[in-house]
Amino acid sequence: MNLKKSFLAIALLAFVGFAANAQEKASPAKTAEGMIGDAKVTINYSSPAVKGRTVWGDLVPLGEVWRAGANDATTFTTTKDIMVEGKKLTAGTYSFFIIPGESSSTFIFNKTAKQWGAFDYDKAQDALRVTVPSGQGSTMEERLVYQVKPSSFEVRWEYGVATAKLSK
Repeated sequence: MNLKKSFLAIALLAFVGFAANAQEKASPAKTAEGMIGDAKVTINYSSPAVKGRTVWGDLVPLGEVWRAGANDATTFTTTKDIMVEGKKLTAGTYSFFIIPGESSSTFIFNKTAKQWGAFDYDKAQDALRVTVPSGQGSTMEERLVYQVKPSSFEVRWEYGVATAKLSK
């Protein structure tokens, strides 16, 4: 009887371990944080993978509003007022969208922070739009990555890179 219980326990543990590995999300939740002067900047996003697809111009059309991640719209939070590309962004939490382009992209900070994707995106709710340089990087990023640096934040995916200057 003990042998049966031991075998059953091992089989159950193996099944739970297998099921846990199979549950890995296709676009896991990620957070990028950093300081711009005394302002804390936090970007919350879901990080999709390339998975052999062509991202820019195919999966993500150029010239159209993109949710800048997967699932819920990406959010951008700043604890204090900051400057983005020389324009004031008031402290708060915003949904963040991108209109991607080959040499420049538009970064959009929208007042409706909680929304699913870009399906209900309303341009009238934009708090700020800035044009930033974008182009091809030399390193392939399998998963979408945001990075907050001391004077900028960057988004990278596949070979695409776009960067916005930040200051206090």
